[in-house]
This record gives sequence, C-alpha cells and structure tokens, in this order.
Amino acid sequence: MRDAVIVEAVRTPIGKGKPNGALAHVHPVELLAHTLRTLVERSGVDPALIDDVIGGTVDQVGEQAMNTIRYAVLSAGLPESVPATTVDRQCGSSQQAVHFAAQGVIAGAYDLVVACGVESMSRVPMWSNVPAGKDPFGPVVAGRFPEGLVPQGVSAELIAAKWSIGREQMDDFAVSSHRKAAAAWAGGLFDAEVAPLEGVTRDECVRPDSTTEVLAGLKPAYEDPGFAERFPQIEWNITAGNASPVNDGASAVLITSSEAAARLGLRPLARLHSFAVTGSDPLLMLTGVVPATEKVLRRASLTLDDIDLFEVNEAFASVVLAWQQETGADLARVNVHGGAIALGHPLGASGTRLTTTLVHAMRERGARYALQTMCEAGGLANAMVLERV
Repeated sequence: MRDAVIVEAVRTPIGKGKPNGALAHVHPVELLAHTLRTLVERSGVDPALIDDVIGGTVDQVGEQAMNTIRYAVLSAGLPESVPATTVDRQCGSSQQAVHFAAQGVIAGAYDLVVACGVESMSRVPMWSNVPAGKDPFGPVVAGRFPEGLVPQGVSAELIAAKWSIGREQMDDFAVSSHRKAAAAWAGGLFDAEVAPLEGVTRDECVRPDSTTEVLAGLKPAYEDPGFAERFPQIEWNITAGNASPVNDGASAVLITSSEAAARLGLRPLARLHSFAVTGSDPLLMLTGVVPATEKVLRRASLTLDDIDLFEVNEAFASVVLAWQQETGADLARVNVHGGAIALGHPLGASGTRLTTTLVHAMRERGARYALQTMCEAGGLANAMVLERV
C-alpha cells in the first residue's frame, strides 16, 4: 500500500494582523508565493513535477479572492502547468489541505503535492466575506437553533464555564505559551522552518516577558449584556491575553510517497499516519477537538500514551484546557514550542503552520508519534497522527 510522507515544511514569520503589522505591506498572494518558492528551493525538487497545490484561506474576498492559491503558484514562478485550488474548513483549512494532499498520494492520484495556507488579516480582516446585513446561515439553520448561534469568543466562554476553567488557569497557560515560543526562538528551534521575508525574521506577537500579573489587568474581550442574560454561567474571563491574536502569515508542506521520495532523493520528515474529521455542537463550536482526537487514535490503533507530542491549536486557552481535561493528555507534551496564543493564528495558514512546527519538533526531540488537532468555526475539527520515519 502507498504511504504519504512530508519531505519539507516551511513558513513565514507571523506578523500582527493590523495595519502596522510587520507583514501588513505584503499582499497575501506574495506571502504564500514566498513560502512556495522557499519550499521548492529547500527541497530541490523540479517544480514541474508537482501534481497539485492545495491551500487554505478563510476570508476569500478582496485580495484573497479568485482562488488565491493559484495566483500564489504563478507568483512563485512555478510552471503554468502546476494546478492549484483553495479550500475552506475555517481555522483548519490548511490542515484539511494536508489531509486532501496525503489522501491523494495514498490513493495514487498524486506523486508530489503541496499543502499550504495563507491569511492576511491586516489586509482582509475577519468576516470581510460577510457584508453587513447579510445572513450566511439561512432560515432553516435559524429554525434549528432558534435562540441563535454565538460568536467564537462566547463559545470559548461557554467552554470555560462548562469545564470550570478559571481566569488564572487560562492566563497561566497563555504565559506558558509565550515562554515556550521565546525559548524555541532563543534555542534556534525555528530556524529550520521559518523563511524570513523582507527583513522580518521572527514572529511578531511573542512576548517573552509576559506575566500572569500583566494578563490579569486585561479586560474581558467578549462581554455582552445580551449574552450575559442568556448565559448567566459565563464569568467573562476570555481576554486578548489568553486568546490568539489576529495575524498575517503563510505556510506550506511538501508531500510525496516514500517510494517517490527515494527516487527523487528527498528525506522524509514524517509519515502521515491517520486522519479524522468530525462535527460537534455548533453552539459550543470549538469542542470538536475532543471527539476528533478519539477518532483519529482509533483509526491509528494507538492510545494517548503512544503520542509523544501534540499540537492543539490555541484559538483560546479554554479550548486546549478543556481538551486536556477530557483526554488526560500531559500538557508538557502539548505545543512544546509555543502555540497560537504566542506565535499567532493567521487563519488559513495555521493548519500547515502547526504541521511545520510539529514535524521539526518531532525530529528535534526524537518523537515517534505526534498528533495535531484544530477546532473550527461551525462546530468542526480535524485531527491527524504523524509517525517518524
């Protein structure tokens, strides 16, 4: 049976997704083009051999419209014969691209394929694709949830309330994320994965000196009188400090089979072992990482104890902490080089950013198995298991 292996993985530094961010001047097509160009250069492959480029972008409008991934391929200088497509599974879009790419290799549809993602939240702010006054859900969904769905921040608050996760615990987790990211940068652990761009060499949102005392002074980010009346259990502890920021960035991984890697002289970083995707309660929205983790472990015929490293997207501290309570995973093995709270969360790029960080961490730490999972808007989650080769 054919397998699928990752042979190269790169990302840009991650900038603040604001007009004054370090990468705000870079068009999203160029963000991804730089990443694709670096991926090809570092791997040494003939780009004409790439069968497809599958990429994630969430807000597909304005400068991120019209199949952004195709134009990034052209901007990167790849041959016109290399096709591309843009997918949207919200925050997990580029992780889904990895799934699609690997499954295509395993099925024999591809020999060499790129999975990638990009988001410029400074130039295309979140929800830009939903004009004011427009309903993206439709009347039947409204009838199914008559009290109404809620924004992700309120979902994160509901999760904190349901799992009794307090402000101090979330702030402690956030500080730990910053410290791990700062230590990884100081130790040169990101050097192999980051492709500096126009003088930007490091992730802009990492705060090495962050403390729980500083975070304790931040105001609630999502407090709302209407939701407070509807959900009296919410204590309003989600802040800008214990949630991921908005960001600009791009990332990409190169996937092939072991057989093709040997033929092309490529060194596999990890084998893509198993995949799962699941739906969950769209009101809580962000809890799908729990059943997705369980599902992918069953498919892999592994247990939690078999997993050496985890990447669980830090959209909000409450999401990872609730996942930890439900799974019993050791937090010392989770997001060992920091997570999205520190590094940033450029939506469409985050899936392959996590994968990029994870495969390099696996090699650095000698991990045999690793698991990546991401919560996604609408009550969705992806999960996959990687294996050292």
